[in-house]
Amino acid sequence: QVQLVESGGGLVQVGGSLRLSCAASGRIFSTAGTGWFRQGQGKEREFVADITWSGSTTYSDSVKGRFTISRGNANTVYLQMNSLKPEDTAIYYCAATGTGWSKDPSSWTYWGQGTQVTVSS
Repeated sequence: QVQLVESGGGLVQVGGSLRLSCAASGRIFSTAGTGWFRQGQGKEREFVADITWSGSTTYSDSVKGRFTISRGNANTVYLQMNSLKPEDTAIYYCAATGTGWSKDPSSWTYWGQGTQVTVSS
């Protein structure tokens, strides 16, 4: 099992920045990718970004150029969010999985509890 704990969410004004952290524990060697998803109120959970153990990254079109996913160490993944917009308001979830994942949330095995990000205009 892998346990994921997110932190760093909060309230920020339009154009501001936040950095989310995802701390992993447990059988982290069983994971090949770590990602961030988000779910706005009344919306489906959507892919934001992911990073492999080798450091390759993928972003959704809606955040490309504004968000950066990175690894701090073997146990921590960050999501730096800049130029935040009201439509970025959502609960942000960290996810991890072994091989063969996609942008579909159902292809990810482990999930954190989420952290709320609210962007005020």
